Amino acid sequence: MTGFILASGSAIRRQILTGAGVRFETESPGVDEDALKEAMILSPPGEVAQALAQAKALAVSARHPQALVLGADQVLAMDGKVFDKAKDEAEARQRLETLRGRTHTLEGGLAAARGGDLVWTHRSTATLKVREFSDVFLDFYMERAGGELTASVGAYAYEGLGAQLFEAVEGDYYAILGLPLLPVLDLLRREGVVMT
Repeated sequence: MTGFILASGSAIRRQILTGAGVRFETESPGVDEDALKEAMILSPPGEVAQALAQAKALAVSARHPQALVLGADQVLAMDGKVFDKAKDEAEARQRLETLRGRTHTLEGGLAAARGGDLVWTHRSTATLKVREFSDVFLDFYMERAGGELTASVGAYAYEGLGAQLFEAVEGDYYAILGLPLLPVLDLLRREGVVMT
């Protein structure tokens, strides 16, 4: 045990931490995300993301009280609606058609827990304008994107081919990927997980 646990199954979050030289373990939090989202259906998207991150951190912290546990979540919001990950390629295509030519936000929440108590929280917002891509490009993208279509709420991986979907982006690159790295590294230094 490294003393630091990422309460997430996200491959990109693991990749971000690994790339930054952070040693960590991962554990699935086992949180009923759908039930929590349903209970917060009238809440602002950023609050939903924060509540999910906190629930994940606290769930894993209860099982590993000595470790620092980081929970993270992200929701896509547009026109007052919160979107979940697409269940299949058909839904992913519909999502991309809905986003085409429009602006949406990615609302991110982070929470760290130790000993069953929250010790830190962070929220982020990124604003993304999807370009008016052609149906030919959409067909090309659908063919090439593969697992990316159902791995993120927007049906895109911004760090890869998905970058071609956008006209303009405002926000931290790592926040768009779902793990704002610099605030996390600051937390890890203060908690003694990485060197100061």
